[in-house]
Amino acid sequence: MAKPLMAKATAVWLVDNTTISFKQIADFVGMHELEVQGIADGDVAAGVKGFDPIANNQLTQDEIEAAQSDPLHKLKLKFNPAATGEEKRRGPRYTPLSKRQDRPNSILWLVKFHPELSDGQIAKLVGTTKPTIQSIRERTHWNITNMQPIDPVALGLCKQSELDAIVQKAAAKKAAEGGVMSDDERRKLVSTEQSLEMENAPKIPTAIEGLETFSLSEEPESKEEEEPIVDADSFFNLPKGSGEEEDEDDLRQ
Repeated sequence: MAKPLMAKATAVWLVDNTTISFKQIADFVGMHELEVQGIADGDVAAGVKGFDPIANNQLTQDEIEAAQSDPLHKLKLKFNPAATGEEKRRGPRYTPLSKRQDRPNSILWLVKFHPELSDGQIAKLVGTTKPTIQSIRERTHWNITNMQPIDPVALGLCKQSELDAIVQKAAAKKAAEGGVMSDDERRKLVSTEQSLEMENAPKIPTAIEGLETFSLSEEPESKEEEEPIVDADSFFNLPKGSGEEEDEDDLRQ
């Protein structure tokens, strides 16, 4: 159901100038019934000037009188031929002024942790331009030295479901192109739930397979024979020369 322009100001006017129930006004302007009651109590929309829906061609007097006489009657917005055929304006995502300074940090995060995303996908996700993304990729951005990668979901620039959807799309495109992905890239391209369900990578290198079955109680096979232990005193028992043997023979004679 279409909503009136300046919904809160319209609700203020209806509360002040009609006897329509809070529920009927809330349904018409798209607000909560308690919020409309807060307008009547002066707790909500203080200082807001009422917006006359009759003078602005949004309601008719007959529609208001019908709603006042029947509490179950639902107000209907007056048909406006000038608005027929209008479509929602398509363009880059709107980013609040308070968060625009953090947008380059989110772009840096996406470029660093999801390099498979194209510039167009990043621009659509966080509401930026391709030249800005290119300057961050090439590290030529004027503030690149002061930038820190921050998750755009944590900054409120997009929803986690939107990020997962665009990552899944990039994964499907890369798989269709026949690209080979490593385990780390494969985990980045899937959602958190799918990543937790994946098998863990083997921790033991293939070059030393079999060591996990080795028992400490098993004795290693005998290698070469042990070398005899050499006593330090044996180094001082030098062999006797031939001249010394002849002197001993002379003494015996």
